[in-house]
Amino acid sequence: MEQKQETLLEIHDLSVSFRMYDAGLEQKDLQVISDLHLRIRPGEIVAVAGSSGSGKSLLASAILGILPANATVRGHVHYRGKELTPEMQRELRGKEIALVPQSVAYLDPLMRVGKQVDGHRRPKPTEKRRSLFRRLELPERTETLYPFQLSGGMARRVLVSTALLTEASLVIADEPTPGMSLDQALEALRMFREMADAGKSVLLITHDIDLAFEFADRVAVFYAGTTVEIAPVEDFRTGPQALRHPYSQALWRALPQNGFTPIDGFQPYAGSLPRGCLFAPRCPYATDRCRAEIPPVREVRGGEVRCFHGA
Repeated sequence: MEQKQETLLEIHDLSVSFRMYDAGLEQKDLQVISDLHLRIRPGEIVAVAGSSGSGKSLLASAILGILPANATVRGHVHYRGKELTPEMQRELRGKEIALVPQSVAYLDPLMRVGKQVDGHRRPKPTEKRRSLFRRLELPERTETLYPFQLSGGMARRVLVSTALLTEASLVIADEPTPGMSLDQALEALRMFREMADAGKSVLLITHDIDLAFEFADRVAVFYAGTTVEIAPVEDFRTGPQALRHPYSQALWRALPQNGFTPIDGFQPYAGSLPRGCLFAPRCPYATDRCRAEIPPVREVRGGEVRCFHGA
């Protein structure tokens, strides 16, 4: 899994907030992503891991420019060295940048599956699509069905096929494997790996950390709307002693094969984030400085960590 050093997608200080009604007609801004950093190079899979509500799926929507009208985005997103403006997002969406959405409701209920996957491409990629369907264990008749005739797992495999059929340089796969059998999930991720090995890039958003460890090059750990650590996947395979952030270490220990040790406390709600380090209320190493200051992102041992004590 050789990594090239040029950057395809680079995100700096990304923040996303939503204008919402509070009490009565009063409105407030709810910040759900804060000062997020991430970069993806050609030829690699970057897995995004973290608990529900940590901002993983919102990151995908922010990159593609498909957030609702009440969202405000701040910070910088660069694609191939250029600022990703709304105009560029519209131009690249579905072409240079493809999405495997988390919800199967993205499929058009009034269009047969084969026609949806083929899209407006000329000539029609029928044989390539059928080959993808076979690899993902979709019956040949699937192309003639409507989405409501598919099981949840079949619908997800159709969505994966749609992204793999594009010529996109970056695929954002948002929870692509729920509803699939283990063999089907492995095959889907194997296809993403083949795509990356051919020079494309994959941002894999997933709860299935074990599968991510099998196929990713690097893992970005999200907590309460920001990245707390980005490290080579080998560090996560090695164990907590190779990781830099206390939350990453706790996440590793919480896996069933590593003791299933629960993490005390809860991830904070976006409307009541603590002062200072977001993990400080749950961290066994927290100091007064951690509770008062937001730690910067630092490079440590070939990875990145947002922690005063990360080493």
